[in-house]
Amino acid sequence: MGLHKLARELEETARQTAQMVEGITASLQTLGDQSLDCDSARSTAIRQIVMALQMQDRIEQRCADMARAARMMADHPEAASGSADEIWSSLTLDELRDDQLSGVAARARSGEIEFF
Repeated sequence: MGLHKLARELEETARQTAQMVEGITASLQTLGDQSLDCDSARSTAIRQIVMALQMQDRIEQRCADMARAARMMADHPEAASGSADEIWSSLTLDELRDDQLSGVAARARSGEIEFF
């Protein structure tokens, strides 16, 4: 179970990374859109870039948690089969701790921009 979950979470991280790049691409397209006035394009692009940066922060947290889980499984090979749930439940991000939340970013609506 432990390594299968790690594989699923790596796939989800790849999906989130692609989504982040799509956000950056959208901001570049917005800046290049000559049908928009400069102030509007700049304002929209800034929002898109900030959201993409927030996604990067989330991806970095996911990667750090998954690396920690992989190291714990490597240090305790028996955990890779039996007690891997304990390893996953000890992680920081709820979406990694709770299988029902895994991939929740794909279903969540974009909300207000929060500066970190």
